[in-house]
Amino acid sequence: MACTLVLSAIAVPAVTPVTPALAASNLGDRSLRMGDKGKDVKELQQLLVQVGIKTTVDGAFGAGTKKAVQSFQRVARLEPSGAVGKKTIAALRQSATGGDAAAYDAGGYSTTGSSTRSLGDRIPLRPGMSGHDVKVLQDFLTKAGFNVTLDGEFGKGTTAALKQFETANKLPVDELVDAPDIEVLRGQASAGENAAAAPAPLKLAAGDKATVGSDGLAIAPASAPEAVKQIIAAGNKIAKLPYIYGGGHANFPEDKGYDCSGSVSYALWGARLLKAPLVSGDFPNWGQPGPGQWISIYGNSGHVFMVVAGLRFDTSGAKQDGSRWHSTSRPTNGYGVSHPDGL
Repeated sequence: MACTLVLSAIAVPAVTPVTPALAASNLGDRSLRMGDKGKDVKELQQLLVQVGIKTTVDGAFGAGTKKAVQSFQRVARLEPSGAVGKKTIAALRQSATGGDAAAYDAGGYSTTGSSTRSLGDRIPLRPGMSGHDVKVLQDFLTKAGFNVTLDGEFGKGTTAALKQFETANKLPVDELVDAPDIEVLRGQASAGENAAAAPAPLKLAAGDKATVGSDGLAIAPASAPEAVKQIIAAGNKIAKLPYIYGGGHANFPEDKGYDCSGSVSYALWGARLLKAPLVSGDFPNWGQPGPGQWISIYGNSGHVFMVVAGLRFDTSGAKQDGSRWHSTSRPTNGYGVSHPDGL
């Protein structure tokens, strides 16, 4: 008798292919930091651009995006870590949209219920808005030397003062108060007339002072230490390049233009005193406190400049002098002062 092999059908569970975890698709699904990529990073970059902070919108969290995040965090009064968690995302969304306090109608923007909002909670501010944050803006403009009525109403007077401030600080001149405006304005306001003055640079002998040549470039004294000569040489290299907000940070050391902290960072890098750029608010806590014999660096949250062998290296005034080197001094009210060790 032939044997017949009977095969019984056995149910085998379907096996789902294992695929790598997909990156979060929406901003807020995960914390973001350097090296991350994805749709949520692109959304972050788009919001940064919306509040006026320039960064490439490519979905890749690189050094430029980190610097942009830190800039916003300083404006929003958050720890400028450069990492993006729930607090930064919430603040950025609120700033970009105005939260529930800004409503647009045919007459412009109204701000019902915004009496307790601080400057930076809504970005950008624009003509027609009103509220406590507008009043803070007006107060800061006044402290920075641009007089305006403190009435909490963003009218013609505030618009005119804003444009004067933007022109003086080489910011885009428009009717919008964005993150770069706020960051610089805070520093300028803290350096107002009522702020304490930082110590003056230490006096040098006549032969130890640098001079400005007819070409607008600095001439180092023969007696200066080699590091000082290197700082002056680096400063000369960028002395006439344009002012670009954020310049000298995302692309360091070589860039098409430099802002105040990018300029000072580049000059110090020329003497191998810095490996990476600092923002203006970092300089008062960098190096040694107080003015130095050859170098004195004056910084606050909105601006930084330095005095090198008696010459001021400063983006402020470059339009008038045609160079970042100036033989004139400027008030140091509201600035912290530091110097490189040994200089």
